Amino acid sequence: MGDPSKEVWTAVDHYTGEHLKPGIDGLEVALSYAQENSASHNLPPISVSPAHGKFLQLQARVLGVKNILEVGTLGAYSTIWLANAAPDVTVTTIEVNEAHAAVARDNLKNAGLANRVEVIVGSAVDVFPRLIEEVSKGIRKPFGLIFIDADKENNWYYFENSIKISVPRTLIIVDNVVRNGTLINDTLAKEDSRIRGAREVIEKAGKDERVDSVVLQTVGEKSYDGFLISVVK
Repeated sequence: MGDPSKEVWTAVDHYTGEHLKPGIDGLEVALSYAQENSASHNLPPISVSPAHGKFLQLQARVLGVKNILEVGTLGAYSTIWLANAAPDVTVTTIEVNEAHAAVARDNLKNAGLANRVEVIVGSAVDVFPRLIEEVSKGIRKPFGLIFIDADKENNWYYFENSIKISVPRTLIIVDNVVRNGTLINDTLAKEDSRIRGAREVIEKAGKDERVDSVVLQTVGEKSYDGFLISVVK
């Protein structure tokens, strides 16, 4: 058998997904509603895959985190996964697009999570200083898990500032850093600011003594990509 194709990766995702259900009453229905509602409002189909959503949820559950930050809400598909890590988890999620935020709020309300998820509308570049101030003054609790899945050009800004609102052992996960392998293509990196954003966060995280990091490559129905996973020391 040669190198598996996306068709095989997708089939494996579907097979394993059928056998490894979300495991929480009502979650599968809520996730399906979020996907369908987001599609009906023409949101781009760029949310995490079900497997990656459950991966994020399990990380939050293993760590026992109570406060989660998500940078890039879209339709709140990944938000719903994260908020279901435990009944007492709260999620703060930032979305730059008001129309997307409205769909996200509807999806969260349908999932019964409106009281545990705060949707902040605005550019995360503008929102982070406020979060840092609120955490420093004790108005807002620091975050135990931070998921970054927004404009790739600002990956490092989000990452570096996430450390400022973290505690030791906070997990910071940056999505879409491998970019179908173009991460290592010097020519494309000159042309694509998203690749440069992925490179910057990886290279600077590797030099930052405040964190310990690894890149985990992934395949599946979302094709070939990967996460930068960092733990705050």
